[in-house]
Amino acid sequence: MFALALAVVMLRLQRLNEIPPGLHHDEWAHGVDALTVLQGEHTIFFPRNNGREGLIVYTIAPAISFFGKTMLAIRLPTALASAGTVFVVFWLGQLLFGRDEESGRATAWRGLLVGGIGAGLLAVSIGQTVIGRTALRGNFLPLILSLCLALLWWGWKQRSWWRIALAGACAGLLPYTYIPARFTPFLFLLFGLSFALPLRSVTRERVRSELPWVGIFVVITGLVAAPILVHFALHPEDFFSYIRTWLFHPPGGREGASLGSFLINGWNHLLLFGLRGDPRWWPDGSGQPILNLWEAFFFWLGVGMAVRHWQQPAYRLLLLWLGVLILPAMLTRVDSPDTLRMIGAVPAIYLLVGVGMWEAFRFLRERFFQAHDTKAAIAVGAVISGLILVQGVITYRIYFQKWASAREVYIRYNAPWADLARILNAQPLSSDMIYLIPHSFWYNGFEYLYQGATPVHLLHIHAHPSSPGGLDNYQGTAPVRLLHTTMSDLARKLESTLAAMENISSVKVVDWDDDLYRSDHETELLDILLGKYGRYLGSDAYVNFQVHTYTDISLDRPWTFYEHLAPLTVDYDGGLSLQWIALGQGEKEKQLSSRQPLDLGQERSLWVDLHWQTAPGLDIDYAISLRLYNTEGEGVYQNDTVLWESAHTTTGNGESSAVFNTLVQLDFPIDLLPGDYELRLVVYNAETLKPTVQLGVWEPEVVLARLRLAEVQ
Repeated sequence: MFALALAVVMLRLQRLNEIPPGLHHDEWAHGVDALTVLQGEHTIFFPRNNGREGLIVYTIAPAISFFGKTMLAIRLPTALASAGTVFVVFWLGQLLFGRDEESGRATAWRGLLVGGIGAGLLAVSIGQTVIGRTALRGNFLPLILSLCLALLWWGWKQRSWWRIALAGACAGLLPYTYIPARFTPFLFLLFGLSFALPLRSVTRERVRSELPWVGIFVVITGLVAAPILVHFALHPEDFFSYIRTWLFHPPGGREGASLGSFLINGWNHLLLFGLRGDPRWWPDGSGQPILNLWEAFFFWLGVGMAVRHWQQPAYRLLLLWLGVLILPAMLTRVDSPDTLRMIGAVPAIYLLVGVGMWEAFRFLRERFFQAHDTKAAIAVGAVISGLILVQGVITYRIYFQKWASAREVYIRYNAPWADLARILNAQPLSSDMIYLIPHSFWYNGFEYLYQGATPVHLLHIHAHPSSPGGLDNYQGTAPVRLLHTTMSDLARKLESTLAAMENISSVKVVDWDDDLYRSDHETELLDILLGKYGRYLGSDAYVNFQVHTYTDISLDRPWTFYEHLAPLTVDYDGGLSLQWIALGQGEKEKQLSSRQPLDLGQERSLWVDLHWQTAPGLDIDYAISLRLYNTEGEGVYQNDTVLWESAHTTTGNGESSAVFNTLVQLDFPIDLLPGDYELRLVVYNAETLKPTVQLGVWEPEVVLARLRLAEVQ
């Protein structure tokens, strides 16, 4: 028990407020919902983030009351649940295997070994460490299910009504945990019916004697589960909210998966036992198997022995548990094994490893060490303890030294947003200022972690006003708001936002580094607008972003990004068309015409806005190159960028025809000689770098404008 406690403290609870370095999008949703609970808004099912059961939210809410709006408050309840599962598995293993079912004699060492191995390996599992330290509602499923089965087994053996009632209460809590819990009624049903085999052994008296205990379990389960069952009955769309992720559900009107697809999916999940892992949780994409090779060997040995001893209830329970609770993962429409969907089967998996190791020990003892029983037990115990200790050290090093420091994990857990929230929290309150943070992905944890009072608007630019990019029209909560807009409506939306706030004199814009988020498009739009209607003061540089400050914001006249779009139709042979163009200089408060030479004067900056349309089913990712040529035809400047559609997808996404724009800020070198220049456009395949040509012209270059530069004083 001391060793298990030490393992879970070191692996599940240590530095929980720091690692992982930010908030996973599911953690953000749980935290924000917990804040609404603390404000008095209570519900059974929370619709945010595709809908989620409420147990995790109601455990996080009191943690926030005690620890504040911290990452620790979000993660501590589920981390404790993951740690608690280790001890419940230890107890369950002793209950199931601490007595021989056939002879009735005590087998304490078997129960201790099976439970100890199962709990020990679960405690040092690298996969369960990653999941257990992330605030995912799935962490409650193995804890409550294991506790339910332990109480049910204990109560059934002891003929204790209160133990069976507690088991029923635990079973009633299962629907409040995670989607795969909806499969647990099949586990209870199949396990109960298995006692009726063979049918000739069932008598009326036996059935009558068991009915009261079954009734207690079912009634208590129904009473505890009633609120969420009633909710699902009244709102069936919530129950089926994840049905589109199931394998046999036809997505988008297409045919559902075949039996062959299910078998392939099942095979991929079986490979998790020793051969492959779930790459979504790993920075290098490889993933770690649920069991390593030696654990997998004893697991399959345990499965074989459980099949052999099928008639004994303990073995039968583990096999049914494994088979039923691995189905949610096998039925999920994913490209890789889904370890989270099979988390309900994890206790059974590790107990079967313990069964396999016990059977191997028993085989060796009977054939080689029968005369030295005590010494053999001590030796085996030392070997097993050593293996678990080594695995624990390996897990610690992989998680805290490799996984937690990986750049991919830093981004996946939205750590830059946590850094931003910490920096803004430290800033003094300013009643006449607003922060604008461009980014297309709202689920980043910032709303939960930000504790300042200065208003913050997260800017999301999407293709159409009716399709806010999967954000479900969520608007955020004060002082953090989500600003939905299209590019063409950005100026009006920003103006109305600022006008609705009193005494706004300055605006700060967060500019993310390009290797973190693709937000340079929104930042350039804001820089141009705020440069026209305000005064740029300067920028503050941080590790992953800069903060640009604009002051003297003027709302005296309607805001416009450009006064007009000039038609410029260029059809390319690769399924892409250029249709409109606008050019201008933000600080000059004017738009320039592409129909005549552009006199830039001494300024060496120019923004170019190009409007495109893609053909349906386009599968090529295009990039553009804006090039400046002097009168001798020599290239003196070049700016290349990939074409990104409004939802931050490339042109080769294969979807229907799309209309989008590309804004490019050109900053010409100050050492360019004064004179006349041509600005030309080349469109090329971003992967092969091969230019595409104009239909009917068959030339790659298009002249966009002629420029005139004055001498820099």
